[in-house]
Parts: sequence; C-alpha cells; structure tokens
Amino acid sequence: MIFFDTHIVLWLFDGRVELFDQEMQQLIDEEELYISPMVELELIYLEEIERISVSPSAIVKDLETRIGLGISEISLMEIVESAKDLSWTRDPFDRLIVAHAISKNSRLITADSAIQKHFKDAVWK
Repeated sequence: MIFFDTHIVLWLFDGRVELFDQEMQQLIDEEELYISPMVELELIYLEEIERISVSPSAIVKDLETRIGLGISEISLMEIVESAKDLSWTRDPFDRLIVAHAISKNSRLITADSAIQKHFKDAVWK
C-alpha cells in the first residue's frame, strides 16, 4: 500500500510520468495505490481558487479507472491522533495527508521537501 500527495495525483492525471524515476514507477505498478480523503478535499480547494479546472471527482475517477487508485477509509479520530505530533507543518492538508499515511503504516509519494525532511516514509527520487 502506498499513498499519493495531492501534487502527485495531479501529475499522474496529467500523464506526467517522466517526473517519476524508475523506482517510483515500479512502486506505482506493484503497490496498492491510495489517497487520503484529504487529497480530494485539497483538490476541491484548488478548484475553488481556480488553480485546477477539472473537477476533483473526475480526477479521482479517472485515476481509479487508469491505475486502480482508491480512497483509503479510516476514522478521522485516528488521523487526528497521528496528526497531533506533526508540528513541523502549519499546512492542514499536509498534516492530515501525512497523518493518514502514518495511521496506515504506509509510505507517501511526495515531492514536498518539508514532508520529505520530516516524514521518514516519504518517497521521492
């Protein structure tokens, strides 16, 4: 099981596979692929501020069909419990997305340098 950060979802949707090294492409091919519901909420926010023009549900549905992406279900209380110690970020989306991966004992593919610095299971080239 591996999780994607929001920008990774957008890159995959856009077909920008050249951004991923061979190790990440192999993970995408071999692992069960998930996002936190917080990723979909962040996509909604990005649509509202007009940073993306495709509906978040269309993005998620497309990736579900193309690569088998799923939305991981877990209680909000469990995510919040994991998020309590993530004081290195003030970004609520990052905090909850990382907390979700922690709660599931999973890695998170992200190009975010702050997440990479503070989350030992962040994956990037």
